[in-house]
Amino acid sequence: MARKRVGLYPGTFDPITNGHLDIIKRGLRLVDRLVIGVATNPSKDPLFSLEERVAMVDREARPLAEELGVQFEVAQFDELLMHFAERVGADIIIRGLRAVADFEYEFQMTGMNYQINPDIETVFLMADPKYQTIASRLVKEVARYDGKISSFVPNEVAEAVVKKVAESRQ
Repeated sequence: MARKRVGLYPGTFDPITNGHLDIIKRGLRLVDRLVIGVATNPSKDPLFSLEERVAMVDREARPLAEELGVQFEVAQFDELLMHFAERVGADIIIRGLRAVADFEYEFQMTGMNYQINPDIETVFLMADPKYQTIASRLVKEVARYDGKISSFVPNEVAEAVVKKVAESRQ
């Protein structure tokens, strides 16, 4: 029996966007099992707690995995990405690219990761053009200034962002 290919899609997902979901759906087609790693990353000063982000990612991405019949899990991590990848048995790391600026950063990270474990490949998926400008950071900024974010994130996520932003003002 052939070995199952395990993919890892890491990120902070604060919040998960339509662009993330596009990469997840396309990544699911490449693997037999997809682990979405939600990073703690306190340096990014997340709007949502780690537990909230894990639940949000699971709620939004699970239907995509079920539709395609791919094993799926969401897991939090607070360690070096390659150590986490080894722990979950990943063969490939899936990364989304929006623009040339993303590539430069990802290129550096991939080179470092390769030095740590050359057996785990990194696969880059170009964001669908309609999602190339979406970034979690910008979604939060638009929401903080009462802009409409429903075209950037799923409806339940938009509601959660608006609620969190309102709570942070109190």
